[in-house]
Amino acid sequence: MAPKGKWAQGITPRNFCWIIKDKLAVCERPGGYGANHRRVRRQEEIIWIREQGFTHVVSLLSSPHNLHNYDELGMPWLHRPFNPLDNARHSVGVFYPELRELLRSGEKLIMHGSELGDGITGLMAGYLLWTGMVPEGPRAISIMEQLTQRQLGPVARQLVTLAQELRLNTATA
Repeated sequence: MAPKGKWAQGITPRNFCWIIKDKLAVCERPGGYGANHRRVRRQEEIIWIREQGFTHVVSLLSSPHNLHNYDELGMPWLHRPFNPLDNARHSVGVFYPELRELLRSGEKLIMHGSELGDGITGLMAGYLLWTGMVPEGPRAISIMEQLTQRQLGPVARQLVTLAQELRLNTATA
């Protein structure tokens, strides 16, 4: 069998970055979002994700649009709709324990929203704090800003505060 050409390796999704090296990454929605969405780019990015050995794509989009594309390209996925402005306490309280268990079981995950914005960056900064990997909220925010090369806004900072509250409630329960 001939070696795979460069085209068969796909292309790196936009705004890809590791949150936990070789275990948990984030990116923009494969193919882009809104008017910038491109079908061919989506396919190439999903191929790249698959070829990098990710075990699941975790879609945080509110709708199930384009999830069938993962099936078509042999990429397992999980759909966990997340809106940081809609009952975030409940969503985060359910999501963080699930994410922790997936990572503990050896999964290699890539997570996306429509874009790499405050919702996903705040969710990830909060996760680092909630697990205790990062000891305090301001440090979690600083680390996430360094990893993603973007400043966290008010929504992201609120998610970090929420993660701190959940962490304290779990510790005292």
